[in-house]
Amino acid sequence: MSGRRGAPVRISAEGGPGLPILRERKAEPATIVIFGSTGDLARRKLGPALRSLHRQKLLPKGTRVLAFSRRATDLRLFPRGAGAIRGTFDDAEGYAELGRRLKNRNRVFYLAVPPSETPAVVRRLADAKLLDPSGAWARVVVEKPFGRDLDSARELNRTLLDAMDERQIFRIDHYLGKETVQNILVFRFGNAIFEPVWNRHHIERVEIEAAEAIGIEGRGGFYEQTGVVRDMVQNHLLQVLSLVAMEPPVSFAADDVRDEKVQVLRSLRPVEPDDVVLGQYRGYRSEPGVSRRSKTPTFAAMRFQIDNWRWQGVPFVVRTGKCLARRVTEVAVHFRSIPLCLFGRGEICDRIDPNVLRIRIQPDEGIALRFACKTPGEDLAAGSVLMDFRYAEAFDRKPTDAYERLLLDVLRGDATLFARNDDVERAWEVLAPAIGAGIPVHPYARGGRGPAAAAAMLKGGAL
Repeated sequence: MSGRRGAPVRISAEGGPGLPILRERKAEPATIVIFGSTGDLARRKLGPALRSLHRQKLLPKGTRVLAFSRRATDLRLFPRGAGAIRGTFDDAEGYAELGRRLKNRNRVFYLAVPPSETPAVVRRLADAKLLDPSGAWARVVVEKPFGRDLDSARELNRTLLDAMDERQIFRIDHYLGKETVQNILVFRFGNAIFEPVWNRHHIERVEIEAAEAIGIEGRGGFYEQTGVVRDMVQNHLLQVLSLVAMEPPVSFAADDVRDEKVQVLRSLRPVEPDDVVLGQYRGYRSEPGVSRRSKTPTFAAMRFQIDNWRWQGVPFVVRTGKCLARRVTEVAVHFRSIPLCLFGRGEICDRIDPNVLRIRIQPDEGIALRFACKTPGEDLAAGSVLMDFRYAEAFDRKPTDAYERLLLDVLRGDATLFARNDDVERAWEVLAPAIGAGIPVHPYARGGRGPAAAAAMLKGGAL
């Protein structure tokens, strides 16, 4: 018998550029106020995203940027014409000056501040009447983490909802702004061939991986307070899981999509400690800002169960960590094996691998499907073929930056790709047993697959 496993077959896009799914809302001009404009997020993400939108002429005419920070802001970070206000986050005069500059203008308040500062900034904005202007709208963008646990998330939500309406709150998760994450919805609900097999009868398991080859990159103080479960699982990966597992929404309107995502989280069984393996890469304790006795996890592997008719009994395996063998974020849907091999026994049947669908979120964004195929020749020979779609090749352009997309959505008032209060709180409920439960943290070598205990726990559903 002959045949190659995984021989790639390239595919390309047909029909030219796509058409917008939703046209109801257009981005409206506003003043974008960035609190914490001298910080790392503004420098690495927000500034470049706003400059790119400006260059592409995607920002509505009349949109301005206003930097708010206690130190002088390098306004070259932002589009030409940006202004600045110097003040601390609890400086009443700074908020009064902000009010004078924003009079009768739509405004977006982007809180690029440490999580501990968010409640104080929101209260000051409310006290200054900047969240309920007449004749204009006000929206607030809140960065993750949304609390440290269930109690703190509830307290944060109470603070936000005391100051404004839920429709004004945009809890940003940049993963949801990635083209390939959004494509999960179009792939699932825009193709008739997948929905009939998207269930427990045909799928054996679903694996969601977000691996990084780098370490904490000098962010020891932040990471000691956060850890991998809060940094990656509670928000990014549970959001991706909900998109993979959700039922078809009534429409693609924001709350219709978010309602179905919350239903998945409500059906998600709180994770048991036996279904969790935590790890810490060797050398983490020597990083600047890290305790020499730290037990903060830099790796997590978890096995989830969804208690509903579609997914009962199908494990959803999540794996994420720092200093692993390669950088990759992807969803792998493993279909069940064929019920009977018709090609005799032995080597041919051994070559009939189960189908696997991989949705690559980053890098090398795309979709790959592995399926069995007869290889050329006189004899009956089977092998696996990989049908591989790549965004960059198919559309001759790079996927849009996540922050660019999400900033435009805020200006549109479209909250589809943003977390809602019930979404956030349910995610914390699901993870509560894995936080502070005394789960051991296993050391692991840099450049590997994580702790050996993870492979043992995930046997039969290992990444």
